[in-house]
Parts: sequence; structure tokens; C-alpha cells
Amino acid sequence: MTRASLEKQPQDVAAMFDDVAERYDLTNDVLSLGQDRRWRKEVARAVDARPAQKVLDLAAGTGTSSLPFTRTGAHVVPCDFSVGMLQVGKRRHAWLPFTAGDATRLPFRDDTFDAVTISFGLRNVQDFDAALREMHRVTRPGGRVVICEFSHPTWAPFRTVYTEYLMRALPPVARAVSSNSDAYVYLAESIRAWPDQAALAERLRTAGWSKVAWRNLSGGIVALHRGFKDGGAKDGGAKDGGATA
Repeated sequence: MTRASLEKQPQDVAAMFDDVAERYDLTNDVLSLGQDRRWRKEVARAVDARPAQKVLDLAAGTGTSSLPFTRTGAHVVPCDFSVGMLQVGKRRHAWLPFTAGDATRLPFRDDTFDAVTISFGLRNVQDFDAALREMHRVTRPGGRVVICEFSHPTWAPFRTVYTEYLMRALPPVARAVSSNSDAYVYLAESIRAWPDQAALAERLRTAGWSKVAWRNLSGGIVALHRGFKDGGAKDGGAKDGGATA
């Protein structure tokens, strides 16, 4: 079994996700106590995909995160760099155009997508600033990015309880349902080391995104960040630092 480290060597991260691909969706559902379903709904609402729009779903894994966008009539491209994840996804959803790709070197032309989204995957990219720039490159002017990622609970007492859960309770639970429980030790470590909401928003601005805003879910366990690419019509949106739709 493979476990990545916080150095996030791409080959280690990819191999780790290859190992957990078969039971990945089940494990996430158990570890999040079913909250992952609610988070996916909030992502779909924030992306606001429309018929015939092009949506790039990065770190799409087995394609579960892509399904809500297909129901709107949008053209969705699930992209991941774990071949194991893509194989499981293609077996389950053969009609989706699964694409192998590295978030720091996306295999798409400039200004291709109306929306780019990534859920619980940016944290696993070694150079996530490069990934934010690549997302900006492949988004058309006026398009948007939506990032759903684990973050920092806003209430200090709960933050302490949550940190204890990550390091003590999560690995044993993962051991019962996952094919590679060590991968979830890395998960806990990577969540603790991840920038908070304001810091990630600043990295988005540095990568070129405008009107950056975020909204906390589940008390800040998860945060939704959204930004726009200048040069086209935008919706009303929140100003920098506010809450996303």
C-alpha cells in the first residue's frame, strides 16, 4: 500500500489514490457522516452550470462529483491524474469523457471552459499555485472557478475537537472501510497543514482570479471559494472577502 507525504510527490499521491479507488466514495461517505453529499450539492449550486456550458471537474476521481453538472445539460469533463480512479469511474459511468491530466499542466487550450471546479483535490497538488494559474488559463473570460476544500473551523472549541477527530478517530474508522487506511493518515495531516480561508483567497487573487469570495460549510470544516476571470460578463457575485453564492 502507498501513502503520500506532505511533500506531495505526484507519483506517490497518484499511487495512493490508485490504491483506494475501488472504495473511495464509500469511505468518504462514512468518514464525513454523509456530509459529503450536502457539500456536493453546495458545489453544484455555486458552479451554477447551465445547458451547453463547458465545465471542467478537476480531481474528479470516479466521477461522482461530475454527475450533478451533467443533470443541468452542461458538457462536463472529469479530469484526474490517478489512473486507478479513472478506471473505476469509466467502469461506473462509461458515458462520461474521463481525461487523465495533471492540474499543474492541464491538457486543454486557453479559454476553453465556462467553469472549472475542484473538490477536495487542490490540497493534494504539490504546487497548487501553479494549478490555480492553470485553472485560470483554461477558463474563458467571464468564467468562474469554484473550489471546495477542507478548511479551518471558525469556532475555536470546535476546532480543537475536530483536530482530535482527524488525528485519532479518522484513521481507525478508515481502517474499517478503506483498502488503504494509511492514506487517511496523510489526509488528516494534509488538512491540518492547509491554508485557512483568507489565505487561500489571497492565493486565488495572486493567480489572477478576481471577485474572490468564500463561504464556510459545516462550521468551517469545509470552505467554498469562488472567483472569476476578467474580460467577460459576470454575474453580481460577492465582492472580495464576502460569501459566495
